[in-house]
Amino acid sequence: MEDLITCVEEQPQPPSSLPNSWTNQHSDSAQRTDEEPKAVGGFVLVHAGAGYHSESKAKEYKHVCKRACQRAVERLRAGALAMEAVAAALVELEDSPFTNAGMGSNLNLSGEIECDASIMDGKSLHYGSVGAIRGIKNPVLVAHRLLSEAQKGKLSAGRIPPCFLVGRGAHDWAVAHGIPPCPAEKMATKFSLSAYKRNKRKMEIAEKMDTPENPMKRRRQSSETENGSECLDTVGAIVVDQEGNVASAVSSGGLAMKHPGRVGQAAHYGCGCWAQNSCNSNPYSTAVSTSGCGEHLIRTMLARECSVALQAEDAHQALLDAMQNQFISSPFLASEDRVLGGVIVLRCCRCEEDPPSQDLQASLVEFLWSHSTESMCVGYMSAQDSRAK
Repeated sequence: MEDLITCVEEQPQPPSSLPNSWTNQHSDSAQRTDEEPKAVGGFVLVHAGAGYHSESKAKEYKHVCKRACQRAVERLRAGALAMEAVAAALVELEDSPFTNAGMGSNLNLSGEIECDASIMDGKSLHYGSVGAIRGIKNPVLVAHRLLSEAQKGKLSAGRIPPCFLVGRGAHDWAVAHGIPPCPAEKMATKFSLSAYKRNKRKMEIAEKMDTPENPMKRRRQSSETENGSECLDTVGAIVVDQEGNVASAVSSGGLAMKHPGRVGQAAHYGCGCWAQNSCNSNPYSTAVSTSGCGEHLIRTMLARECSVALQAEDAHQALLDAMQNQFISSPFLASEDRVLGGVIVLRCCRCEEDPPSQDLQASLVEFLWSHSTESMCVGYMSAQDSRAK
């Protein structure tokens, strides 16, 4: 399987178009620039899912990624920490009718929308998550509130506050904490309803063809659905703020025609996102957000694996190796015909300038992305940029 990995390192300002060189490693194609990463006061990297992006909607995917970057940078420029900025980016992605997150998400077998989302703060290492939640326009805000409430400490009578809620319990907790519900009819869009009807017809045809005499027909039908434009998966964002703190988040409507109650990687710890500030044993702060087939990402804990790999000296090679060895060739996925996933990552460290610049909090940032799917839409922007790319 071909695995496309793109690596970009942020450039000295002003931003400009940069020449790219291509190399081949482990049968993977990689793109990177040769300039040194620069000192920045904040940075955001977002993705609109790893899967198949219809060419007819490519402009919309790019626009929503740019808007998500701009929202996060606005928060960073206003002095917000990484947690608030990454949540702002995810809200923009969830609100788009073209992404499989929040409004317009894939419908499950019962024709309902159930969403997963999680967020992680690299400074405190706290984590908040919701799974199979219905009737909430922005699931990431529930995950963010869970994290914030957990940071306040124990509940009455010494009870441990939750970090992961699912289903009706997640919905009721969100409403009780001031997050308004959204009617089911407003969660679906014309596009998601049309995709649901189309997939339902395909499933009915496939089931009729599923006979001992025609064992391959159902597999072909499944493959056609899998590659359809309706199968775009998780969206996500990762941020580093002025103080060098990192945060990450993911949100997803899950696989098309999933079983009700199914929870994907977007809600699972270490699978959907990861963020961790540098410490004595880890010289780099790292943030990761994944996308793709949730079952594949859960069984490999890809977000955490990539974070660990990024502590190596060569981040580009480390990500290549992690995607190949810990995901595509993972023994946990040996029985899979196709391994579908994508990841965006960043790592940063403090500048060591002599004499130090006026901005003592500046960080050096490297960011990369990788996917084994047909496409992946990515956007990025620093606090010093005038627009997103």
